[in-house]
Amino acid sequence: MTMNRETLINTIIAVAFVAVPVIAMGMNEPFIITLATKVAIFAMAGVGLNLVLGFGGLVSFGHAAFFGIGGYAAGILASHALNYEPIMESPFLIEGTTQMIVIWIVALVVSALVALAIAAITLRTSGVYFIMITLAFAQMIYYFAISWPAYGGEDGLSIYVRNGFPGINTLDPISFFALCAVMLGIVMLFSAVLIRSRFGLALQGARQNPQRMTAVGIAPFRIRLVAFVISAMITALAGALYADLNRFVSPTMLSWHMSGEIMIFVILGGVGRLFGPLAGAALYIILEHLLGSVWEFWQLPLGVLLLIVVLFARGGLVGVLAGERKHA
Repeated sequence: MTMNRETLINTIIAVAFVAVPVIAMGMNEPFIITLATKVAIFAMAGVGLNLVLGFGGLVSFGHAAFFGIGGYAAGILASHALNYEPIMESPFLIEGTTQMIVIWIVALVVSALVALAIAAITLRTSGVYFIMITLAFAQMIYYFAISWPAYGGEDGLSIYVRNGFPGINTLDPISFFALCAVMLGIVMLFSAVLIRSRFGLALQGARQNPQRMTAVGIAPFRIRLVAFVISAMITALAGALYADLNRFVSPTMLSWHMSGEIMIFVILGGVGRLFGPLAGAALYIILEHLLGSVWEFWQLPLGVLLLIVVLFARGGLVGVLAGERKHA
């Protein structure tokens, strides 16, 4: 009965998510459409983190590294394409591009390689050590971006024209929202299928009892390694879209503040719940928009709400609405 109620809640969230920008388009309110697009992108980043946090039990405080890698992939490739300058000429020619599909592929590949290197080290630890090492790696990448003057350094890098997607006018707010919403839907569907697969069951088993998983011949390290890489790739895809939304990328996308925000989306919505990141990102953006315009310290009520969720509603917003408390 609870599961049916949660499915109903998920359906309502999905319908509201699509309906709000459509209504805003009819009311000629492009800003609301932009906010909905931001929700979609942040939710996608949350889906990536939720894969390792909610289902793998890995508290990563460095996912901003992958979010920023996706953003810089979009910014660097677009910058070189618009300036008609190759990225490198020797030993082979690499040129920039303004095509989103190519940018996404680059973001996925680069983030996967970086995540593989980071996970190979961090997954040999656990608990607070894992948290601190993921944070340390993210901060190293953050300071590297600050000291990279070729691409703006601390001032960031502008994308003068939003990158293109075949058959879609990405400069049109509702079209770009539709693109982001579809990509979010694909990512959520992929996540749902993955979690229900043998791999997903093994990942959850490694979270609950790694010794038993080892005893039956399944290596928790390898399972977590693959999950961490997939999680990073999803987050990097969100970062590439976020850079296109703002037409700007800066080291703030790599900072620990961004890692914290992504984690807040997951916790507010519900750790280990498919629609948790979407609900959490929507709630965060609503609070930021409504309270941020009238009070400088709008994060205070957000912090109180987060504390209430952690102490009394471990299932997050989705869990509360579904009438269940989920103890992850």
